[in-house]
Amino acid sequence: MSNLKRTTLYIGVTNDIERRVQEHKFGKGEGSKFTEKYKLKYLIYFEVLPDIKTAIEREKQLKNWHRQWKWNLIKTLNPDLKDISDGIDEP
Repeated sequence: MSNLKRTTLYIGVTNDIERRVQEHKFGKGEGSKFTEKYKLKYLIYFEVLPDIKTAIEREKQLKNWHRQWKWNLIKTLNPDLKDISDGIDEP
């Protein structure tokens, strides 16, 4: 997740991407204080992994990366940093 100006990133794990994006975009559910504070409402990248253990390992790995490495990874699939959450509407 990122903010409108794409200056801040949030990395997290979920088993329901649509629900989690709704929580961030519309302030529903247990939104993160960090994402609320920095208005991180735009999905610009995600990965689908086979199980929760692998997902948590990947989350930890990415959180330890340098900022530029994260941006480079995101730009490999989303070079324009567009919000890719189209079709996820407010409940």
